[in-house]
Amino acid sequence: MTQEIGRRPNIYDVASAAGVSKSLVSLVLRGAPGVSPARRAAVEEAIERLNYRPSRAAATLAGNRSRTIGVVLDDYRNLWFVDLLAGLHDQLAPLGFRVAVADPSFNAHLDRTPVDGLMSLRVDGIVIATEPTEEMFAAVDVPVVVAGNRDMAVPGADVVANDDMMGGRLATEHLIGLGHREIGHVSGGGGAARLRAQGYDTAMRERGLRPHIARGQGLTTESDGYQAALKLLDESPSLTAIFAANDTMALGAAGAARDRGRRIPEELSLIGYDNSPLASANLLRLTTIDGRNAEVGAGAAKALLNRMEDRAVQIGTMLVEPELVIRASTAAL
Repeated sequence: MTQEIGRRPNIYDVASAAGVSKSLVSLVLRGAPGVSPARRAAVEEAIERLNYRPSRAAATLAGNRSRTIGVVLDDYRNLWFVDLLAGLHDQLAPLGFRVAVADPSFNAHLDRTPVDGLMSLRVDGIVIATEPTEEMFAAVDVPVVVAGNRDMAVPGADVVANDDMMGGRLATEHLIGLGHREIGHVSGGGGAARLRAQGYDTAMRERGLRPHIARGQGLTTESDGYQAALKLLDESPSLTAIFAANDTMALGAAGAARDRGRRIPEELSLIGYDNSPLASANLLRLTTIDGRNAEVGAGAAKALLNRMEDRAVQIGTMLVEPELVIRASTAAL
């Protein structure tokens, strides 16, 4: 068969070159059993020789699985998810899965929720890495895993998360160990921030110390961190340390310290959470809590694959133990 110059090869070209039917090529592409080694080898050789790339949409329509996993993130500006996606990729890529990512603003003009958009792509499963809503998961009919501690439980979904309460304690105890007693905490909304604040509160009260907690507009953005830290520094000028609910808020807190003339770490120690790329930047050199998000991502992928294999698997919760990463933003009092 002569292929037209400039035209992409299609499945019929592969079938003709291999001397088999189109249906048999489809079986080979899906990895279906029952194809003889000789015919499978002929099809694979034709695919390579023609540089054939199957249509993902066509394969999805023809089969039961798209080999795509959807991931819903809370905010692209919050870099905590970088390691999470790396962990997901490490587990899913070798198995031939691709990842489609969305946040609440994803196609908001077309879909009610990012889950609706992902479902339209016929994903095989979804990882929710944001605060879910009833509207978000009401129409989901594929396996779901929740990554991170969330305030709302998703029916039938496994949870893989960092132990945020332990992480909050680790951050606070590090500051107490450096001699700080007037320690503030900037927090935000959502289950993870709530648990980190509980860890902070518990560690402070166990030492007989008074907690100081402030929130911006209820989110965990740089702006929220800035507003909350300004409030803490203005209301409690004796503070010598601040624990921020994440590294992004810590960046905002650093700006507030600058605007109030407080040098870090000489006059104000600062610690974040997530060990995101922001934390290791030379500008911040931020002491932080590593939530080991790559392990959370890997665990979420494994849990999702297990549930895709057997929807009746018992629902489980996996907690990853956080670690303290010390850099230059904290110092002894």
